[in-house]
Amino acid sequence: MALRIAGVFLPDDEPRELWIDGGLLTDEPVSGAETLAEGCWVLPGLVDAHCHIGLGPEGGVSHDRTLQQARADLAAGTMLIRDAGSPSDTRWVQQDAALPRLLRAGRHVARPKRYIRHLGAEVEPEQLVDQVRHEARSGDGWVKLVGDWIDRGVGDLAPLWPADVAAQAIAVAHEEGARVTAHCFGEQAVHELVAAGIDCIEHGTGLSDEGIADMAARGTALVPTLINLDNFPAYAAPAQEKFPRYFTHMMDLYARRHRTIGAAIEAGVPVYAGTDAGTVVEHGRIRDEIDELAAIAGTDYALGAASWRARTWLGADSLTPGASADLIVLDADPRQDLSTLRRPRALVLRGRVIC
Repeated sequence: MALRIAGVFLPDDEPRELWIDGGLLTDEPVSGAETLAEGCWVLPGLVDAHCHIGLGPEGGVSHDRTLQQARADLAAGTMLIRDAGSPSDTRWVQQDAALPRLLRAGRHVARPKRYIRHLGAEVEPEQLVDQVRHEARSGDGWVKLVGDWIDRGVGDLAPLWPADVAAQAIAVAHEEGARVTAHCFGEQAVHELVAAGIDCIEHGTGLSDEGIADMAARGTALVPTLINLDNFPAYAAPAQEKFPRYFTHMMDLYARRHRTIGAAIEAGVPVYAGTDAGTVVEHGRIRDEIDELAAIAGTDYALGAASWRARTWLGADSLTPGASADLIVLDADPRQDLSTLRRPRALVLRGRVIC
């Protein structure tokens, strides 16, 4: 069934009309189209740029649990997910037109005993380049490295990879046509990886002013996962007695997290919204992430980071003729009232009204 929508299509400001026909947007009137909404605001479907479909605290999850995760994300308005590492084969999600679009990164690449068990492909540094090549070929244009994690030998965060080996791995991924991102909490790994030409940093709590300037100059993206950073005290607490350096370090990173991310935004680093759902963080919380990002950078910035700017970054359609009709219909301008995101008039995925 063809549909008509008349309203403001963000990020534009002037009202116009678009029609949905065959799952696609068109600016050509469609005879017999039913009016879905008038006098509304329309937002491109939300993007969760750091999400783990098919992953749970103990590793890969069942088909049914994966389905629940994807449906929870969609119910919150997420229509495009950049997977940030999963041990499950989630290609079937991409074939289900009733679920969000999914860009897979394959498995996290980590070192043995230097990351959460059951999550990653665990290799030693001399195997990193080959593993990255494998993940680049098996994913959808992204490879996920674990850049740093606690090293129990030193009692604190430390890089997993020698800087020169990481640089070789990033270069190989680029040869294969893939971009590379990395989990980074601390200071050393993030700056080494940015200097090595990595495409994106996850979390980024250890960034210095110099590192931020380097990211801005290179166009390196940052996905801070603010609602996950809120959990740093819980992550650090169990280590307080055995690894006091790590505990103090994590709490310091936590205390300055908003200042660090704010400085990155102010410097022009492209920042996008991601929840890190899949282990500690529940799926379907993209609106909470937008709220936290808005508190740092304003509502317009936060919405773009979770919608139109994120879609451009990932090479996805937005609200233009010929694009897939993946959109959210709202009764008020979310740039003025973010809470309206929690009361959508309609969610439309691939031209089908899902609520």
